[in-house]
Parts: sequence; structure tokens; C-alpha cells
Amino acid sequence: MDGPVVLRPYRRSDATAWSQVRRANRSWLAPWESALPGSWDELNSPSAYRWVYRDQRRSANSGEGMPFAVCLRENGEERLVGHLNVGSIVRRAFCSGYVGYWVDSRVAGRGVIPTALALAVDHAFGPGGLHRVEVNIRPENKPSRRVVEKLGFREESYHVRYMHIDGAWRDHIGYAMTSEEVALEGGLLARWHRVQAGEA
Repeated sequence: MDGPVVLRPYRRSDATAWSQVRRANRSWLAPWESALPGSWDELNSPSAYRWVYRDQRRSANSGEGMPFAVCLRENGEERLVGHLNVGSIVRRAFCSGYVGYWVDSRVAGRGVIPTALALAVDHAFGPGGLHRVEVNIRPENKPSRRVVEKLGFREESYHVRYMHIDGAWRDHIGYAMTSEEVALEGGLLARWHRVQAGEA
């Protein structure tokens, strides 16, 4: 938790809130996500959440992922406003994972996802035992690119026809960060606080 931003494991009881925020953000999210066959409402229904939740639990239990609900705590109440996952984790000599995230358009631009990403990366580099995290983003997705750029992720690659999204194979820009790059700053969250304060 940092300020009003809370990063926590998903709960079985999140089904309705997850469905509501996903359905309300169809036009905001759909162009950037790979999807299974089916309508947006079906794939983001409370009943569909059961499969999402089961997959997240399996991923977390096997050590292949670190899925988090992104929440805002305001006026004593907590509401789900996004998702962040450190996934495709490989251990041993690699110790790396890929990060994906989304946020409710109604809270975009308030620093929610940069804060959540900083919290998740610090967790991944600390208790999670990772050495490197990567984020791959479509070139056209400027808001998402701005998130990682503000946090100081390195742009290090261009992946041609990397992932099938919105009906076609889409190029992605690869960003990355290693634990050494933020260790001397006290972690990525500490760096983000300095950016917010205008010190970086």
C-alpha cells in the first residue's frame, strides 16, 4: 500500500466489482488486449471471473505469476480499479518475469498504475526473488508507455508482430529493469516518490 493505492491478492468476492469495472471500460481496454472468442460482456461477466480467479490462483501457487488487484482506498472504502500481474516467471539463472497491467479509465492519470507498478516491482525484486522485469507495450499505447518511462524503465527492444491483439499481430516495444538499477535508490517506489516530488 502507498497512499490510497492498494495492491493485494484477488479474492473470490471480487467477481462483481471486477466485472463492473471491466464492462465499463470496454472501449478503453479492448484495443490493447488479446482475447478469447466471445463477446466482451461474456468474457468479463461475474461468472467468467471464476475462471480468471482460478487461473490466477494456479499461477501464484506454482510460482509462475504474481497477480494483484489494484485498489483505491478513499473515505474508508476500498474499490477495485485495475489489475497488475508479474507473469511468465522463469527462475534459476534467469529470475525474470513480464509485467502486464490495466486501469479503470476513470482514475487514469492519477498516478495509480505507476504507484502499483513500483510496489509490484519492489515486491518482485525483494520477497519475489526476481532479478529482472520486462514490460512489452504496443507503440501506439502512449499512456501505458508513459507509465514505464516515468518510472525509468529502459527501452531496449522492438518486437515485430509480437502478439495477436485486436484481430492482428501487433508490434511491441520492450522495456526492462533489473534489481541493481533501483537498489541504491531504496527501490522503485522510492524513485517514483522522488519523480513525483520533482527531484528526479
